[in-house]
This record gives sequence, structure tokens and C-alpha cells, in this order.
Amino acid sequence: MTVIAFRSREREVIDPGCELERRLGLTASEDRARGMFFLGVLDVVRRESGETAAARCLAASGERRFVPFFLYPVSAFLRMSFAAAEVLAPRLGGFETAMRIIGAQATHDFLDSVVGRSFLMLAAGDPRRLINNLPSGYRTAVTYGERHVTWTGAHEGCFNVFRDFMPHTYHEGVLLAVLQAVGTRVARVRGRPLSLLDCEYVMSWA
Repeated sequence: MTVIAFRSREREVIDPGCELERRLGLTASEDRARGMFFLGVLDVVRRESGETAAARCLAASGERRFVPFFLYPVSAFLRMSFAAAEVLAPRLGGFETAMRIIGAQATHDFLDSVVGRSFLMLAAGDPRRLINNLPSGYRTAVTYGERHVTWTGAHEGCFNVFRDFMPHTYHEGVLLAVLQAVGTRVARVRGRPLSLLDCEYVMSWA
């Protein structure tokens, strides 16, 4: 499995605990994410920091186990991801870099699934085609939020996300891994938060 390396390039989150509580306060019981993403977070922590650290992140979620395509509360995923990013931050270069790596892992896990492989087959190596299918992919993966794609050039576009609970750095990792999955040589993703849960991502590649 490909491991993507990120360099920290933004000001670190000042208080992840405060950030987490703000996001948790906006979730509802029907906001859910697939178990594969929880398992992916645990895989990253286990690989980088060991089984004991992974067990702490599992405990932070409040869940006991996960089935890849079952749905679990996004509040649990937020707690696990923030706990994992704090554990990983010293080793990986900061909280935000850790979030990007967790996001990239989510893409790898989704594209390794039966559903994800079908998305890759439909894309047939074409980044635009895969990006156009991203809103549908997200609807398969989570129960919340809206996503839209706007093209600004042959190799550049905006991915607009509304009411998504994960930090923009997480989705930077998700989207960069998407572009790299179809063989782009030079891929760039930059998130611009519009509000706590809304963000615009500028994507480009060569």
C-alpha cells in the first residue's frame, strides 16, 4: 500500500480539543461514516506508534469494534481521528500533517474496497472522470454533507464541500490520494475553509 508523505505547511491547530468539541456539537445521530475509515485510522496509528496507542484511539471512539461497510456515528470518528492525530503529531510533523495522512489512508481503504475499485474502473485512469464521481463516492462513504465539483481548467478544479465534520486538512489528504491513485505526476490540493463545516478545495495536476 502506498504511503503518502506530507510536509506541514500551515499554522498548526492551536487547540485540537476545542476544535473537536465545536465539531461534535454540530453532529446529529444520523450523521455516520463507514467502519472501514475507523479501521484505517487504527492501521495508521498501529503502524506508526504501536498497538497500545491504537487501543487508546479505539477507546476514544467509544466503540468496541468495526465492520468495514457498517455505518457508525461520525462523532465517534471525530473522537478517534483527533486522538490519533495527537498521538501521531510528534512523529509525523504536526497535528495537521497527521490529519492529512489519516485522510490519505481513508482514500486507500475506500479504493481497495469492491465499491472503490468500481470507481477506479469507471475512471479508466482519467483524473477528471474520477473527480466528477467524487460526490457519488462520498455519498457511498458517509451519510452527511453535500459536495460539488466546478472545473476551472483542463487540469484544475474546485471541490466544494458543505456540512462535513472533518477538518480541511483531512480532506486535503483524501483528495491528494485520489489524484495520485490515477497516476498524476504532480498533484496539488489546497483547502480554503469557508466556515467550520464548509470548505473549498482547489485541485490541480500534471
